[in-house]
Amino acid sequence: MPRPPRLHVPGGHYHVVLRGNHREALFTDAADRYALDEIVANELARFEARIHAFCWMSNHLHALIQIADQPLGKIMQRIAMRYSRYRHRRLDILGHLFERRYKAKLIEIDAYFLAVLRYIHLNPVKAHIVARPSEYPWCSHHAYLGLESISWLTTDFGLSLFSTDLSCARAAYQQFVTPGLGNENAMESIEANPHDSRILGCDKFLSSLSSPPLTPRSTCTLEQLAIRICSTRQVTNEELRSTCRARRLAAIRAEFARKAIEEHIASLTQVARFLNRDPSALSKLLARHS
Repeated sequence: MPRPPRLHVPGGHYHVVLRGNHREALFTDAADRYALDEIVANELARFEARIHAFCWMSNHLHALIQIADQPLGKIMQRIAMRYSRYRHRRLDILGHLFERRYKAKLIEIDAYFLAVLRYIHLNPVKAHIVARPSEYPWCSHHAYLGLESISWLTTDFGLSLFSTDLSCARAAYQQFVTPGLGNENAMESIEANPHDSRILGCDKFLSSLSSPPLTPRSTCTLEQLAIRICSTRQVTNEELRSTCRARRLAAIRAEFARKAIEEHIASLTQVARFLNRDPSALSKLLARHS
């Protein structure tokens, strides 16, 4: 039976696992991990993608990746290809470094973002490498606690789910992760949707991914759509694109974003840029007003 096609959702969040071929080691020393960090940083910038969490295990990689417009496959292909070349040059070897097909599940962020975040950070504990995630240096746990700064890592969205106050958010995050140390369920593999193994989400989330038949791209621009929406909702363009978080404006922004995407005027990332917002925040807004 052929494998189902990858799910491409612009602005979507994915839990990605990339394993070494035959479960063989991917790293010899710290220099290898730093080399992977540099490659990941470059490719995230190239594709305007983000990593919200990661854990570089000895023979496999975990990451919570948010894509922009380009498919996840292109990003993973570049990262795997460049790191493989690096290892081949360093060790003077040939052959496949990684398994041919990475694993990825699209995440319903409201329900699963934090669960995936915790699962990734507890992976070294689950593997009995360390007793606590703070003892493992090759993951993003330390950055969430404010103990390390990683330029290519995005922690603000994940921390904002705990509190708008940074200190309170970090404390709440630590309290969220710590109970998982003694909870086998928290460290077990997160169950995919029973009707589609490609997603971590409920049936409603699954049904929302059913896209209508492709239609030609609209000739309308975001500016023209904004004028249309603002005139009917009696708000100004400046209010629509402002930082004001009033509930009424949030609903209008969600309507604007949905129409822009449904009418093929622009991608989620382009809409977010027009509204002066983060794509993650816009995804959450759309889910809230669906």
